[in-house]
Amino acid sequence: MARKSRVEIFRIIIAILLVCTAVGIASLTVGRDIYYGSRDQGLLSFAIVNASGYLFFLFMPVEVAFVYYLSGDISVLVLNAVAIGTALFSQSIDYAIGLIVSNRFIDNLIGRRRYEKAEANIEKYGNLTIFVFNALPLSSPVISLAAGMLRHNIRSTLICTVLGLLVKYTALTLIF
Repeated sequence: MARKSRVEIFRIIIAILLVCTAVGIASLTVGRDIYYGSRDQGLLSFAIVNASGYLFFLFMPVEVAFVYYLSGDISVLVLNAVAIGTALFSQSIDYAIGLIVSNRFIDNLIGRRRYEKAEANIEKYGNLTIFVFNALPLSSPVISLAAGMLRHNIRSTLICTVLGLLVKYTALTLIF
């Protein structure tokens, strides 16, 4: 059996820590709300889960949490505003990380192939990529990270992010 390289071991450790973090956040917020049946009181829980789910290094089912909280007593407009606001906040952080952090660190954290795929989409389709990835349940945080790494125009990135999020959360609200 071949020895694992330090990079592979680093990735495995990081992945385990991130999964534990995501499970912990979900358990302490939405899980607590489900257990105590306090969906109508859980706007803060939803905000934490949604903000965490839009960070590129945590993978959480934010759309499922949104649909779960739609059936509570929280105002639909407030829930949509919190969903869009927290997503925009987190994706701004993703963009900033892309500007600041080295490519090698990102390669070790999420893998070169995943980043290159996002980068190719942004270079080929530009703002349309950012809009589509935010409008659909795709990995929009990685797109925001790649946009930061490419030094894509911040204003157009944020505008396309907001428009895509508006489409997604409006559609989810109307469907559910």
